[in-house]
Amino acid sequence: MKAIRKMALLSIATSIGTLALKFGAYFLTDSVSLLSDALEALVNLAAGLVALTALTIAERPADDRHTYGHDKAEYFSIGVEGTLILFAAASIIYAGWSRFMHPVLPDNLGWGIAVGLLAAAMNFAAARTMLKVAAKHDSVTIEADAKHLLTDVWTSAGVLGGLLIIVFMPEWKILDPLIAIAVGLHIVVTGVDLLRRSIDGLMDAALSPQEISMTEELIRAGLPEGVSFHALRTRKAGATRFIDFHLLLPGDTNVRESHALCDRLEESIAAHLARASVTIHVEPLEAHDTQARSP
Repeated sequence: MKAIRKMALLSIATSIGTLALKFGAYFLTDSVSLLSDALEALVNLAAGLVALTALTIAERPADDRHTYGHDKAEYFSIGVEGTLILFAAASIIYAGWSRFMHPVLPDNLGWGIAVGLLAAAMNFAAARTMLKVAAKHDSVTIEADAKHLLTDVWTSAGVLGGLLIIVFMPEWKILDPLIAIAVGLHIVVTGVDLLRRSIDGLMDAALSPQEISMTEELIRAGLPEGVSFHALRTRKAGATRFIDFHLLLPGDTNVRESHALCDRLEESIAAHLARASVTIHVEPLEAHDTQARSP
């Protein structure tokens, strides 16, 4: 988790730097599209602080009140981040609409664009580093934070491209508020996606179809002849994958043999799926066959 915490701190440090740069660009130019970019940087900072808090909670070991651990704190984090993004989007759209009704030609656009490019480069470098670490450690919080930074990069590119057009064609000053509104609408999509992921995690959504298929193949590969399984269930909390299923063994199988088979299956699944917590319920095969044949 030390690497994950470092990425959360990197996100916060990058957000503070880009926040200063983007608000500086806005004050230099009075461009509402640069203001929209600065507001998104403010959300990045808030999201980074929320992510660090969530990761700190998620690191806590299981206790008497939270016997499955605290991994779900990460889903609260991305839910808060999605909500913050939606508030920022509403503010951006409002500011863009106000300037659209009363267009103004921004000042010092050359300096504003240069400062904006520097901020975008910082976000891009930080996001790429965070995505690599998130994939390695399977952290939904760092992944969400990194994707938010990348979204910021692409919106910054759109903003700066529009301002570059205004530099050469000042009569197109209406592009400034239009870009701000477009940025706000784009951010809405990101916020809604994060909220959806937060809800899925808190509602114990199943693992991906690929991971479920892999789990089924691993179980089948480890079963001796005459043994089967059913009632496979999966869910994910943060980076921990919970898997449980019923193992159908011949009724004369002794406890030692049953336990050894369960251990082998658990080890096989854990070797292929990171942080897998496997629970196996053993049933007599004959009883299951009788139930299956009954009307």
